[in-house]
Amino acid sequence: MIRKWALYCGLCAGLFGLTPMRADAQFAVCNQTFDVINLAFGSFDRDAFVTSGWWTIGPNQCANVVDDTLTARYFYAYVTDVFGREVLTGTTSMCVAPGRFEIRGEQDCLIRGHIEARFHEVDTRKSERWTLFIYPPPS
Repeated sequence: MIRKWALYCGLCAGLFGLTPMRADAQFAVCNQTFDVINLAFGSFDRDAFVTSGWWTIGPNQCANVVDDTLTARYFYAYVTDVFGREVLTGTTSMCVAPGRFEIRGEQDCLIRGHIEARFHEVDTRKSERWTLFIYPPPS
């Protein structure tokens, strides 16, 4: 009897729009490797670069990094494996920290107590949505 009632309530909620809506990611990162990866993300916000982290993404999993419609063309990703080895090669220097962080500005990382890392530049070609796939490094 309880199962029938729960099923009925679930159907009613779905019909009347009472189920919570899941926001679609506007920038997602999908891990196509066989290992867990750690992601730091960078973007330009008004007058400075901002980096934040960390997202931990399991094999064959995706993480929603930005929920809003993308307004910039370029975004930046710094990706390591669980041993701290870079998975994605980058050339743009920005700041990261060992624990959770949000850092404004990309200069003087060490002087400000942060770690300098080389982020990979992602050109979204001004798309409103983008998914970055991380593949295993070539052998």
